[in-house]
Amino acid sequence: MSAPAAQRGRLREVAARAAVELEGAHPLDVLRWAAAEFGGRMCVSSSMTDAVLAHLAARARPGVPVLFLDTGYHFAETMGTRDAVATVLPVTVHTVRPVATVAEQDAAYGPRLYERDPDLCCRLRKVRPLAAALAPYSAWVSGVRRDEAPSRRDTPVVAWHERHALVKVNPLAAWTQSDVDGYVAEHGVLVNPLVDDGYPSIGCTPCTRPVAAGAGPRSGRWTGAAKTECGIHV
Repeated sequence: MSAPAAQRGRLREVAARAAVELEGAHPLDVLRWAAAEFGGRMCVSSSMTDAVLAHLAARARPGVPVLFLDTGYHFAETMGTRDAVATVLPVTVHTVRPVATVAEQDAAYGPRLYERDPDLCCRLRKVRPLAAALAPYSAWVSGVRRDEAPSRRDTPVVAWHERHALVKVNPLAAWTQSDVDGYVAEHGVLVNPLVDDGYPSIGCTPCTRPVAAGAGPRSGRWTGAAKTECGIHV
């Protein structure tokens, strides 16, 4: 259920003010602000490429909800990383699943929908399930970074997300891969084993390929298609 108009207006103002005040702040400070502002109405989403965002969020608010979208198409390594994060970090991992199983989707739309209509497949298996999972919250923390793709280069640290009617917090927006690697090394953070196999951005098995040296981190997603985003962050 969407927030009342007055609450939405207040949240828009909070987001606009924070976007200015927190630009350039360390991600942990951004997360501490979000934890103080939203408390239990804040959640984190993670693709389980690594546990950097979950680790930072747990430092700001132990027990924070971490949403993981189980599309039914994930690599075994991704599922293992999810399980490890739930075990070793003081967070509460919530596995979010689509309404239909892969088999049920195949029966309704035909097999390999991801090949014929990847936008629809993402909408059914990612966008809609996440929207339902975000409904109880006022703030959503994501790991989007500006250096990941041209479509993300203008990502604000904090913004109002109109479609979900909540505040979207992107504490890692200004970080580079070097910053992420440094944090992983300093804190011994869990990383999906596929990263070392050339997968810097990990999505569903049929739509994710290793990335060539020097190529953009998301160039292995939907290879050969014009598609660059699943629709969650746009």
